[in-house]
Amino acid sequence: MARKKRSSPVLQKAVLRAASMNSIDPNLDVGNGLTLPAFSTLIERMRSKENAYNSALSNLDKLYSEMLQTESELGDMAEHMLMGVATRYGKRSVEYGMAGGVPKNPRRKGLRSESPTPDSQQPSFVASVNSNGNGKKSAVTS
Repeated sequence: MARKKRSSPVLQKAVLRAASMNSIDPNLDVGNGLTLPAFSTLIERMRSKENAYNSALSNLDKLYSEMLQTESELGDMAEHMLMGVATRYGKRSVEYGMAGGVPKNPRRKGLRSESPTPDSQQPSFVASVNSNGNGKKSAVTS
């Protein structure tokens, strides 16, 4: 998404005012260094600053877009590199773990598929709701 470019209402108003004053006298001088040529110079300086700012925003948008594209390429290549290590050494290898993958562990899978034995101690929690006589209920665990 492109950043919003800036336009200055003060600049627009100053341009209109300078055009009106130019019709009075192109070399208007109202004293204290306030001259139409100085006013016009400041207007042009502001216009160039605004253009430079808006150009910088456009360049920043372009740079950001390029960065996101490169980041996407990097993520894809990192995934392909890990898959290459998995293909070469296997997903159960130490090398796969060193490359950042999570090695398959056959023991973990076996623990999940086993059913609990009746002799195993498992904590049991029973919750019941009691009324304490004032209309509020409280939970009791045992």
